[in-house]
Amino acid sequence: MLDPIFEWINKIFALFMATIKGALRWLGAPFVWLYTTYKTSGWIIKGLLLLIFIPIVFVYGWFFWHALWIRGYDIAYINKYKYSGLNYTAGEQVSIEGGSQTTKTCGRSAIVDVTAELVDFSVNQNSWISSMPTYKAGFFGFSWDGTPWFDNTASFQRGVHQAVQRTAVELTDTLGRIRGTSEVNKDLQSARSALQFDEFTWYFNPFDSKRPFGPTTKTPTYYRSAIKQLKGFNNSLVKCQATFDARADNLRTFVDRIAKDIGSTSAAIKRRSEASNAGWFDFYADNQFMFAKGQLYGYYGILRAARADFHEIIEKRNLTDVWNNMESQIKSALELNPMIISNGKEDGWLMPTHVTTMGFYVLRVRSNLVEIRSILSR
Repeated sequence: MLDPIFEWINKIFALFMATIKGALRWLGAPFVWLYTTYKTSGWIIKGLLLLIFIPIVFVYGWFFWHALWIRGYDIAYINKYKYSGLNYTAGEQVSIEGGSQTTKTCGRSAIVDVTAELVDFSVNQNSWISSMPTYKAGFFGFSWDGTPWFDNTASFQRGVHQAVQRTAVELTDTLGRIRGTSEVNKDLQSARSALQFDEFTWYFNPFDSKRPFGPTTKTPTYYRSAIKQLKGFNNSLVKCQATFDARADNLRTFVDRIAKDIGSTSAAIKRRSEASNAGWFDFYADNQFMFAKGQLYGYYGILRAARADFHEIIEKRNLTDVWNNMESQIKSALELNPMIISNGKEDGWLMPTHVTTMGFYVLRVRSNLVEIRSILSR
């Protein structure tokens, strides 16, 4: 009775192995051709091939090494700041009551500290993959995003950067101003502009209708400058020379913008899930999964920091439990670490659906954020 089932499983396995072997032959064909050409050529051709091939091997080796894994990935990265022991809000005077402008000390912003830390994590602790020419060149004409290899770090970094960009905008437009009507802080404005720079620019722009042709400044340089500006704002804040407007309506607006940002990611996950049920053979599923994971990684630290900056409001509005639940949901999503990211059918039994699982957690986090916003609106 079970023979037809075993036969079907054997056929599926044979098809899987044939696909893998075919892919390996296709991938290896250019290298086999190059090796054959090298062996059958004279010493002049061999010299020219080595002159061309050795730099390519070095450049791609550098790319593979940096794209292979994420350096410094740590879900508990926020714990080193010890925000739970703070008893003041950001911008609040904390010493020398009635002192002069040069002697007053005010509380620094945890949100700003973590935002700068996340930028440093992306461009200093790791190499920024998306602007590397080897990443943009792709694999024999195919975009790395369309392959199952060496694109996860880039997608994760762009997810983290999405959270950083959103936070920089809110810091500049709302949190770093008195009721949004005072003058924009110059450090925050510079940081926002730098962080909004294109994610894919290297030292030289090719012919492109969207960018001028010729030498330029690469993306990580702009992002590194934002670290300096964010730290400059916090240094001014400590000296009571800048503003952090830690009001309930500002926290509500900040949470609402994050909820909408995460909502867009949830919609993208839904589209990917509906567009393909190819399981392990959906080579774009890992991009969406890792982008969402990077975005949550960024917001996990930023929201923990917001808890410190707005701790009085969170305690007065009895938001502790729902905030804890939100952090727990984000942490559960960050703990997802499949060896191969699969986008199978939701009711399938052969291949898992990691993308939909990530989408579930993203929706849960968004639901918690909407609940927090609702409580703050009362």
